[in-house]
Amino acid sequence: MQQDLKSELTKQVIIDEAFKLFHENGFKTTSIDKIMVATKLTKGAFYHHYKNKQELGLEVIRSILQKRVYQAMIEPLEAPGNVFEILENTFLSRIKTFSVYDKRHGCPMNNFINEIGDNETVYQIALKNIVESWKLALIKLIEKGKIENSINKNVSSSAVAVYLISAFEGVRGIRKLYDDDFILDDYMAGLSLYLQQLKVTQ
Repeated sequence: MQQDLKSELTKQVIIDEAFKLFHENGFKTTSIDKIMVATKLTKGAFYHHYKNKQELGLEVIRSILQKRVYQAMIEPLEAPGNVFEILENTFLSRIKTFSVYDKRHGCPMNNFINEIGDNETVYQIALKNIVESWKLALIKLIEKGKIENSINKNVSSSAVAVYLISAFEGVRGIRKLYDDDFILDDYMAGLSLYLQQLKVTQ
């Protein structure tokens, strides 16, 4: 039992350090050697848990990226309350919580999509599953707004969901080019205007 716990802790160290290096330096340029230097573990420890870097990359996507997106962007959408307040709180409040580190390095999931999303089918499927879960949660919330007569029934819930995800992920990528938050301020102002357009006019 103690050996199993040690093995799991070792695996978690590898995952955490790999995620950090992938986020800061990119997936393709981060070698197994660099990961093991960061973990202060041997290559034998790596190959005890993973066949290759691809397998580790998938583990990072499934165990870290998926969890981050669920906790920050999906779970809040399932909360009770006013649909517009939920949308504003989920997207606008999230932007305000990012640290300088987060702003400098961008969204880890978006970085993965841009770097390896077109590389191999296994990556595409793993990343697409996260996006689709996020999209479905948004569609469900928007449909709820239509039923409650707070959101215009003529808008496409799917189109709105894709637009919100794309704008959020896009501005996180663009922010990496700047030394200030003016681009984020403009995004938040634009998002507020967009959400207002979805409302049912009295």
